[in-house]
Amino acid sequence: MTTAPARIAVIGAGPMGLAVAYELAKKGDAVTVFERDGRIGGMTAAVDFGGVQIERYYHFVCGPDETTFAYLKEFGLFDRLKWTDTHMGFYFDGKLYDWGHPFALLRFPGLTMPEKVRYGLHVMRAKGIRDWKPYDTFSSTKWIKDAIGERAYNVMWKSLFHYKFYEYQDSLSAAWLGTRIKRVALSRKNLFQERLGYIEGGSEVLIDAIARRIRELGGRIELNAGVQEIVSAGGRVTGVRVDGTEQPFDQVISTVPLPYLSRMTPGLPAEERRKLEAIRNVGVVCVLLKLKRPFTRNFWMNINDPRIEIPGLIEYSNLNPSVGATILYAPFYMPQTHAKYRRPFQEFVDETIAAMRRIRPDWDPADVVDSMASRYEYSQTVCSPGFFDALPPMRSGLEGLFLADTSHYYPEDRSIQESVKLGQHLAGLAQSARPA
Repeated sequence: MTTAPARIAVIGAGPMGLAVAYELAKKGDAVTVFERDGRIGGMTAAVDFGGVQIERYYHFVCGPDETTFAYLKEFGLFDRLKWTDTHMGFYFDGKLYDWGHPFALLRFPGLTMPEKVRYGLHVMRAKGIRDWKPYDTFSSTKWIKDAIGERAYNVMWKSLFHYKFYEYQDSLSAAWLGTRIKRVALSRKNLFQERLGYIEGGSEVLIDAIARRIRELGGRIELNAGVQEIVSAGGRVTGVRVDGTEQPFDQVISTVPLPYLSRMTPGLPAEERRKLEAIRNVGVVCVLLKLKRPFTRNFWMNINDPRIEIPGLIEYSNLNPSVGATILYAPFYMPQTHAKYRRPFQEFVDETIAAMRRIRPDWDPADVVDSMASRYEYSQTVCSPGFFDALPPMRSGLEGLFLADTSHYYPEDRSIQESVKLGQHLAGLAQSARPA
């Protein structure tokens, strides 16, 4: 007797949702991906920026990203992975300094010699940590201050936390920060040279390949198809409602931000809903500028200057020269309740240009060829101490429902690597939950 393929609805066509759908389609399941946007990719989706195809939000590849490497090989795209020896800058108190290697640290005037030694040792220790669970119990602020001192913390970290999290700046676990330090540290070519990677043609090269394979395997990807409700009866998922029409499914896998999931799932158990709604996020307005020529040689520039309310600038073309233009990102992170969050995009563009003029007084704003901005409501989860226990389980108490969003990467960083890795895990969970 032949068993009929399981009918699976996947909500969200970002990298995680596509990875879930692909892994299940490979096993013979009948998969349908629902995406409310008119394009796939989520935060990796690209736009036409004055003739340049570029992602709305920047992404890069690090040395430890093994799942990304495996997917690139599986889809015959590994030759598209390129590596660049990148540079980092630190704009502090009115001056731009080289950063990211021991000589830069030794030359930096903002720290005393004992503080420099403590700072370097702290990074080296973080690079060697394998189990981050003990670091989930206390804040990153405490961790850094204990390691390098309060004055050094104010110089190196305080403004970065403030202009990303504002009132949540002291509510971040040490595990959340530590994995970010470690991921970039392990991507270094050597002690003196950072090395980061990119996919030639952009992340959409991989995303499009996964989507093509899903369709080849019989799966469907429905765009402009926002799920209005995950329908259930008797404590079990029965399907989804899209455009007012209920469609039956055996399992539903959600990869959209958890606040959306809470609103669309009336059958969630009360305790699970409480967990979902307790998770906080900050949004982002990300400015993109196309320039006539490079602004600096740096890929990444951290900023600590009281006159500039941006945590950093990312000059993406210094990582990926194949984009064919000088592209700079300026991310404005903040809670959605912040007074600035809903400002017109042009005000963010103007603020970015003003910051660039302050950083380089000799820079001519006429170098800006084009500009745009994008807004994303749930960009970064606020991962407070105790976040391991705060996370809702990926297998819901509502039978047949599985869920994850970027908060489930914890303590790892947001990246394509973690998206596809978690997508594989979700697919495995859904299959293991079925009757033998």
